[in-house]
Amino acid sequence: MTRKRRRRSGGNALVEFGLCATFLIPLYLWMVIMGLDLKRVMQTNQVSRDAGHMYARWVDFSKPGNQDLIVRLASGLGLTRTGGKGVVILSKMMKIGTQQCADGGVSLAQCANLNQTVFVQRIVIGNKLLAASKYGTPSDSILNADGTIDAVDYLKNASAISANFGTTLALSDGEVAYLSEAWFESPVQDFPTLNNRGPVYARSIY
Repeated sequence: MTRKRRRRSGGNALVEFGLCATFLIPLYLWMVIMGLDLKRVMQTNQVSRDAGHMYARWVDFSKPGNQDLIVRLASGLGLTRTGGKGVVILSKMMKIGTQQCADGGVSLAQCANLNQTVFVQRIVIGNKLLAASKYGTPSDSILNADGTIDAVDYLKNASAISANFGTTLALSDGEVAYLSEAWFESPVQDFPTLNNRGPVYARSIY
């Protein structure tokens, strides 16, 4: 009788373990995945914040040497100056008023972007194909080599307008804002149930 009881007890333990594992293993995997993602979110926020802070302090990120600062900030995230597993998009924004039209030598009748928030500079570091700015993309044809946009273009060209920046931050006429956006691939984006999640995003405005 004692041996039979031991066998039954052992069988019951296996059944109980199997039932518990059905719930505990997915929970453990979920905890690991969320932990990895949380780490990537924190890293992405840090890169976006530091890049935006330097950009607002007039660091010239059109120069390769300064772009390498961002690459070093993103150490371990797979970012390179022109590719990799991430992208940092820097944008200088301005609200156009009548004075800005006059300063740019454009009459009010020709100042098509009057009362709009426009891009006056755009710099992209990393993999341009990974993601696009949530605030619009000025045409390559109006970008100078250093990412700046000439006054005549940001005052008249429709592609210089940011479609929704004004709803995020309302600027006064002539006021400038520095926008930093960062995306990095999730470390678990290829997990079978999470393969449509896309890269991790962070934004900073100064």
